[in-house]
Amino acid sequence: MTDLSRPLRIHQPRRVEFGLGTAAEVGSWARAEGFARILVLTQNSMAGRVAALELPGAVTVFAGVKPEPDTDNLALALAAARGSQPDLVVGFGGGSVMDLAKLVTVLRGGQVLAEIIGPNRVTARQNALALVPTTAGTGSEAGIRALVTDVTTGMKVAVESPFLLADMVAMDPGLTMTLPPAVTAATGIDAMAHCVEAYTSRRAHRLIDAYALMGIDLVARHLPRAVADGSDAEARAGLLLAAYYGGICLGPVNTAAGHALAYPLGTRLKLPHGLANAIIFPHVLAFNAPVVPEKTARIAGLLGLEMGDLLASAHGWCAALGVKMRLSENGATDAQLVSWAAEAHGIRRLMDFNPRDMSVAEVEAIYRAAF
Repeated sequence: MTDLSRPLRIHQPRRVEFGLGTAAEVGSWARAEGFARILVLTQNSMAGRVAALELPGAVTVFAGVKPEPDTDNLALALAAARGSQPDLVVGFGGGSVMDLAKLVTVLRGGQVLAEIIGPNRVTARQNALALVPTTAGTGSEAGIRALVTDVTTGMKVAVESPFLLADMVAMDPGLTMTLPPAVTAATGIDAMAHCVEAYTSRRAHRLIDAYALMGIDLVARHLPRAVADGSDAEARAGLLLAAYYGGICLGPVNTAAGHALAYPLGTRLKLPHGLANAIIFPHVLAFNAPVVPEKTARIAGLLGLEMGDLLASAHGWCAALGVKMRLSENGATDAQLVSWAAEAHGIRRLMDFNPRDMSVAEVEAIYRAAF
């Protein structure tokens, strides 16, 4: 079976609004749909901007979503949903917020998280779902996955289901203009990593390759501009589109070793997801290059990287954006690396599709190189 003839399924939101000012379209859509009780999930830093959505009816705002939410945080969000009984849930924030909103919509009907971990175990959704990204990184608004950290194990668990797909998405670059340069850089690299890992995956597909390459190109063109000038509307829009394309890549293909190595940095070291992926990105790109040379050369060409010393070139590209690229700069200690390596190696849902097999020792070596 050729790559092009291999069956592939893509899910995308029913309605997408894109461009400056489209946040208000959420309210217009909600009014037309007749939603009377709306729950907005967000973080405290964004709570004051909920008015931009112009929502109708009785609006309840839960502003307690953590940057890296865990199952205790999910329980609080579910309690807010039980209290407000919404017919529409809006995830207004970054990937963590949108993932929590997805989970709230499917856990109100009686299922518990342990029953729905993995693919296609969700049986129903209780309300409509709108997602409004305020960062340009995870692309969660495009996809059918949601992740949360299990407080009992300290590890992220993933739920995948078409029931997690948004009914409406609004991507308004105006909402991302206040992001600090460091957050802009890290989340932009995360969006690019989604595209790169899907493009080089063992599950890669030509249809998804097209989205991946467009996403990488958009990040290459617009991330330096957005870091230099946060009010650059075109650059902000380009990054939102790149993140959306990355989110499309996650559905049928998903990420690989890069994200597997990044997850312990988020759950154990408490690094923001984008920063964790930015630190790891150059190392995994260079590690995989020998087995996917043509695709790696295409990536390097789009980013302007030197294939002769790919690791140093990719590391420098990220560092030039202001990212602190050393684990030691971000609170890690040498003693932690061994346990993180074992944990990352065990995330087989991602590791198994990396283009090059990676041993525990090789994972540890990457952490040490990044240290």
